[in-house]
Amino acid sequence: MTGFQIETHPLLGSVPHGFFGSAGGTHQFGFGGPGDGAEVRSLRAAAAAAILPGGRLAAPHQVHSPDVVTVSAVWDDAAEGRPVADAVVTATPGVVLGIVTADCGPILFADEAAGVIGAAHAGWRGAVDGVLENTLAAMEALGARRGDTIAVLGPTIAQASYEVDAPFRARFPATAERFFAPAPDRDGLARWQFDLPGFIMDRLAAAGLSKIADIGRDTFSHVARYHSHRRASQAGEANYGRQISMIALP
Repeated sequence: MTGFQIETHPLLGSVPHGFFGSAGGTHQFGFGGPGDGAEVRSLRAAAAAAILPGGRLAAPHQVHSPDVVTVSAVWDDAAEGRPVADAVVTATPGVVLGIVTADCGPILFADEAAGVIGAAHAGWRGAVDGVLENTLAAMEALGARRGDTIAVLGPTIAQASYEVDAPFRARFPATAERFFAPAPDRDGLARWQFDLPGFIMDRLAAAGLSKIADIGRDTFSHVARYHSHRRASQAGEANYGRQISMIALP
């Protein structure tokens, strides 16, 4: 399988990892998205091999939860039967952790010295409910140290592309007010633009991480490179694709 669009970040150094794009819409990595399940499975396996030859993928069934699975042995990568969670961590060499997204934030974590890695899916709900903090706690249980842990945020919907209403804003604590900017007035209804990447980065810093980065890619506006749930919804499409982000221990 060739033609992958893979972005990496220098902060993760020699840790095998990558944020996969859609390759012009031809690569769709989510079992809930369009396409045949067997083809999705094959594409995901090929992507894992591109990150770590011989590596085996461990990607959960995501439900916008704060839950984390610690991986010691991989499961069958099929549409049904995978553990339900929104983050995975491991200290087992040969495991490739994977998270699918389509506007939400994919975060890859690594404490290279301790040999512990993690991957988390953080939309607004997961970020509010603690998926990032829970991922770090699960990594620490495997021997990671928070001061040595790196976190990189991959392609995520940008503030200018993420318009929300008053009920949405009311779900956040008052301390999150700075992540909402007034949206252009179209019909007299109050709306804001929500900075999900900024909110995620703030939560990571508040959790005690100093080695953090955002690759700064907007899934909504980069049509040829990323899938976007919001873009598909606005276009009236029946379904939407997902990209995948992966990290591994060699």
